[in-house]
Amino acid sequence: MSEFIKIVEVGPRDGLQNEKQPIDVDIKVGLVQRLVDAGVRYIEAASFVSPRWVPQMAGSAEVLRRVPRVPGVHYSALTPNLQGLEAALAVGCEEVAVFGSASESFSQRNINCSIRESLARFRAVIDGARAHRVRVRAYVSCVLGCPYEGDIAPAKVAEVALILREMGCDEISLGDTIGRGNPNTTRRMLEACLSVLPASQLAGHYHDTYGMAIANTVASLDLGIRVFDSSVAGLGGCPYAVGASGNVATEEVVYLLHSLGYETGIDLSQLIQAGAYISAALGRDVSSRVARAWGHPASLSPNQPATTRWRRP
Repeated sequence: MSEFIKIVEVGPRDGLQNEKQPIDVDIKVGLVQRLVDAGVRYIEAASFVSPRWVPQMAGSAEVLRRVPRVPGVHYSALTPNLQGLEAALAVGCEEVAVFGSASESFSQRNINCSIRESLARFRAVIDGARAHRVRVRAYVSCVLGCPYEGDIAPAKVAEVALILREMGCDEISLGDTIGRGNPNTTRRMLEACLSVLPASQLAGHYHDTYGMAIANTVASLDLGIRVFDSSVAGLGGCPYAVGASGNVATEEVVYLLHSLGYETGIDLSQLIQAGAYISAALGRDVSSRVARAWGHPASLSPNQPATTRWRRP
């Protein structure tokens, strides 16, 4: 039996929150429905932050009320404070997420506090989630480079990851926020983290700014990482990165893993359809290279039923 790789789909949250245009709840629910139809089982679907600061995440509670509740499908949401945690719990969220940084400069400029101060703010959220038997995921940004201070010491990434784990986080997602990493720097960073945490508690979250995300995924696989974040159609982007490239496209990651003999439980044809759907809804061409090569429909109306099936010609 092929080894299973867990894909955490972050497009509905991490991807869409960076769009400049408002996105209707119907579109968000339609995207999640198509992802579920494709076999995606771990979906970050919402963010309980103030719509004043992130207007694209307005309606998150309604999204989580309306998404399909299918056995084996798990939804998570970003909850930066206790108010967000309470909102997530109210709609039956099974996992919540908090975030930190491996860069002091990034932390100070983004949220005006040190790394340790920022992590301390999440203790109440983590404790509250665990009291309700809700899993907690943590994101660590800038693990392979910072837009302000350049290279980040692997030991610093490991230190932050360990603090988050000791605070009670179940899984630590290591994010190459500006996409500067390459296989060598990825290995060094992961080796430092693996010296203090097991591979089973780590995930790779790679942006494709310089086209290195797939290469970094392979390097991570070699070191035993078996969880990866990705974003359908490559949604999202870091405003601090050259070119503002987003997360690696889920289509690319699934194609890679299947070609290497791993199992994801995801139907690539239907995943490509989901990417075409959201791309059409946002008024743009499909960006995934795998989708373009696979032979996606020239256009796919956002209103097309989620149950529509199509196969590679």
